[in-house]
Parts: sequence; structure tokens; C-alpha cells
Amino acid sequence: MVAMTHSYRYLRPSAVDTPGRRVGLATSGGTTSRGPLPHPRFFSGTLTRPEAAARGLLSVAAVARTRYFRPSLDALRDPVVTCDGQRLRFESFSACCGVHARLDVLPGGLDGEVLDRGTTNVDVNDPLREALARVRGEDPLRLSVGADQLTVTTADGAVVEKKVPLPERWLRGFAELQVISAPFDLRAELPAAEAVRLLRSLPAGTEVLWMVPAGRTLRRSARPVPGAVALAGARRLEVLAPLLRFARALRVYGPTVGAGSLPVASAWELELPGMRLVLTLSPEVTRGFSGEGAVLDALAADEVEADAELIGALVDFEPAVDTGELARLSGLPLPRVKAALGQLGTAGRVGYDVAEAAYFHRELPYDAAGAERLNPRLRGARALLADDVVRLAEGGDTATIAVPDHVHRVRLSPQGAALGCTCPWWSRYRGTRGKCKHALAAELRARRGRGGGND
Repeated sequence: MVAMTHSYRYLRPSAVDTPGRRVGLATSGGTTSRGPLPHPRFFSGTLTRPEAAARGLLSVAAVARTRYFRPSLDALRDPVVTCDGQRLRFESFSACCGVHARLDVLPGGLDGEVLDRGTTNVDVNDPLREALARVRGEDPLRLSVGADQLTVTTADGAVVEKKVPLPERWLRGFAELQVISAPFDLRAELPAAEAVRLLRSLPAGTEVLWMVPAGRTLRRSARPVPGAVALAGARRLEVLAPLLRFARALRVYGPTVGAGSLPVASAWELELPGMRLVLTLSPEVTRGFSGEGAVLDALAADEVEADAELIGALVDFEPAVDTGELARLSGLPLPRVKAALGQLGTAGRVGYDVAEAAYFHRELPYDAAGAERLNPRLRGARALLADDVVRLAEGGDTATIAVPDHVHRVRLSPQGAALGCTCPWWSRYRGTRGKCKHALAAELRARRGRGGGND
């Protein structure tokens, strides 16, 4: 897994005054509501439900170090934390990038001072895990979050964690996830007792189960039916087990499916006192979010970069980004606002919260090196256009792409959207993992001169 490089400079080392229970953090740059600052701080205070919060943080850390496809424990990776002025969001992807975990510590779970709003990523290593595992009952848990470090102070000491680079696959996963989860709807809500029974009854295999709402619970179905939710690899929900005794409810989200639907992603929200933990699962255990290709349509729009610059200037670490309000303020139509959010997502700058059905703003603490570098199919499509090998048929309903030893054909709708391609990628996935480079190239070509011949 490739990691983004980022350099840090500290004014002084971080320090912990254990007798006085005071934590001093050295920070190294970050983006805040006031713009870039060299040494910002975001939050200092306590978590009001310390044991539940500790278990939640451990669950996010557990996902970050787990590989569910070809199971193994990987090196600990760096969860992302965002402070939006009302809550703290801790996020991580699994090592295989097929599971996304997010712990939201809501206003009722925090007691302290918000010093600023912004985002950082943190290394949760073994000493911190050991400190969190010792939290019991009402043991005090003081938390101070800076732009480049996380410090947790427990009853028996303090542990300071330094930041490490964020894996590039995570960046791609963040981009894909906000596009994939935006169409999700609430499919079922289970009270705590039913949630415990359901999760303890699920098989530990990797197969795709279809879960159908049935009263106050979910039942398994052998095939997809309207209203069902896909659950690929139920063992990927095992990370919820340590939190079940704190649970108040379980909510399940997914896209619309019908008879004959292929596996789709799903989200599982465990409501906790003052918090919620959301796990989003990829459509199959073998698939990581970083390769789904859902963001490609948004990135391929010609005007998306300029739109993203405008929309990026309007979001301000709001707990929920109102797309209608962004459309009003920017003067852009709603589809272009959503495309711009897709572009911002490629830089890790927005996410989507299924629990609130709204986007939220985050700023990862480094600059992404461009959308196309992180999406090889889009780079390939632009290369095909640059090589002038894409031709539109008379009428614009078909495009041909000539490569050295053969020709691919792409079918296009009257609006210029790709309906299919003769390449092996499309034959294998049929658009369920994003479009192939030939389809993207055909769509780009159609936008430039649909029905008007070739350049």
C-alpha cells in the first residue's frame, strides 16, 4: 500500500504533566475554520461516557489494522479525526479497504472546549490500545486533539501518539465511499435486544447474505428482494461485539435493490450513549472501496475542477453540508454541486453521513496530488482521447476505440451516457465497479461533439 508523504515541524516536543493531569501537544500544521495554521489545536476536555468511548475508539483502531480479505493483522494505521465544533468523528479503513469505520462522538458525549475546527490523522499504536483497554466504568478519560497528535489521559497515566502518513488507498476509499453511500436509505431499525440477538446469530463466513426487514428484526433471504440489504461477510460486523452492552439501537442502510440485484454495499449504525459507530461494508469481502470506480462520473465532467474550487471555498467544517444551500450560494445546479463534492471527496475533503443523510466537511492534513493520478481509468480515458483513437459513429449512438491489435465498441444513450462496452472489464463487472476507460473516453468524446463528427 502506497503512503502519501508529508513532512512535519514541531516548535517543541509534546509533553504530559501527569501529576497535574495537563497535556501539552506539539502540532505541525493543519487546516481550520480560520484557514491554515502552523500549530492549531481543536479540542480539550473529557468524554462523558469513557468506557463506551474507549471501546468505540478501539473498534475504529481494530478495523484499521485488520485485513478481512485474506485475513491477517496488519501494522497499525492512522485513523482520521475531524472536529466540526459540535462533535468528533474518528474514521478508519480496514487494511483491505473493504470496511470503513466511523465513531461519531456527539455533543452529549463531550464535555470540554472546542478550540478550533479541523482534521488530522493519528497513529493508534499498542501503548494507546493498552491504555484504552484499561478504561472501566467512570474512570476519567481526558482527551486533547491537536492538528497532528492525539493524547488520551486515563486514570493511570497518559499516552501521546504521533501522526504517520495516510495510505493512498484510504484517500481513494474516502472518495468512493461518499458517492456509494449517498443513495442509501434507512432499511431497518432494531432495538438493542433484537440487535444483539441478530448479530450473535449471524454465520462467520464470507458469503453474501440478503437481510430482509421483518417486524423489529431482520431475517435472512436466499435471494435479493425489494427492501433487502446485502451483508457481505457477516464476520466483518464482529468488531461491534464489544459495544453491544452499550447499544441502544441498530440501524441498517442500503441502496434500492430488487430481484436479480447484484451484491451492494451496506451501512450498519450502532447507536450508543452520546455516540454512534457506523460500519460500511463493501459489496463483497474480496472488494475494497478504493477500486469501486463510483467517483469516476463526477471526476470526468469538464467543469468539475472549477466547480470544486468554488464549492470548497463555501464549506466550512459544518456538521452537515446542505447541498441545496450550496447550490443557492454558488449559483450552480444541484448535479454540478454533487459532482464538485465528488471531486472534493477525492482529496478527502468531504464525507457522507448516512445517519443524517448529509455530507460533512473534513480536510486531510496534506494535499492530494490530483484526482487523475489516483484514478488510473480516468487517466487512461484521457490518454485515449489524446491519442485520437476515439471515434463517434454517425448519430452518436456508438463509439469505437482503436487500440494496437483490436477495436472496442461502446454503446451510448441519446444523452451520451455509456450503456456498455465490448472490453473484458465491462463484460466481467457490467458497470457495477465503475466504467472502463473506453466508456469514460467515449462519454468525454460525446460531450465535446455529440452528433457532430470527430475533432
